Amino acid sequence: MLEKIKLKHNTPEWLQFRKTGIGGSDAAAILGISPFKTNIEVWEEKVGIKEPEDISDKPQVEYGKKSEELLLELFALDFPQFEVKANKNVVYKRGFMFASLDGELTDKTTGEEGIYEGKTTEIHNHNLLSKWTKQIPDYYYTQILHYLLVTDRKFACLKAQIKLIGQDDNVEIITRHYMFYRKDLIEDLKYLYLKEKEFWEFVEKKQRPPLILPRLD
Repeated sequence: MLEKIKLKHNTPEWLQFRKTGIGGSDAAAILGISPFKTNIEVWEEKVGIKEPEDISDKPQVEYGKKSEELLLELFALDFPQFEVKANKNVVYKRGFMFASLDGELTDKTTGEEGIYEGKTTEIHNHNLLSKWTKQIPDYYYTQILHYLLVTDRKFACLKAQIKLIGQDDNVEIITRHYMFYRKDLIEDLKYLYLKEKEFWEFVEKKQRPPLILPRLD
């Protein structure tokens, strides 16, 4: 059953709540595909062995937070077919999974409900742009899947603002949008749910899971 919990995002209470379940930013690490954390580090945070690293003062994180509302407003202007809203005082919870959404969408024609996710990233190499060509990085894709699992919504849109810094510190801003439809993702959704369920059983038993290392491309 889906619960709607009144809880302001990024508060001390929200950070404590995160220990009670699996959030969108945990999903990639649980699968072993996160460049930021291992599944063991997430497990240690959930069972209380260690506290999550505070990254709130990192420049890229600060930039992302400050630009969040502006990017959402721009998305609403560019996509008038959607009713767009953000509620930073609500967290959705389904069993051991929860979702803190950047935004919520409603298709004005069909009435179908969806998810908005905004991302900002900085890259210094044109080759890294390939990760954003007709796709998004796997660790962001799993976050989209997780949010669809929790909310049971029909679609999601990810807006990416990519800051490409070239030679002589020249800056190019690239904006891209990626649509995802639940009906096309059924097998991936099932797979992620099973892996998250398996991980949460390790948390409940306080049994350390096997380390999953990212594959080398």
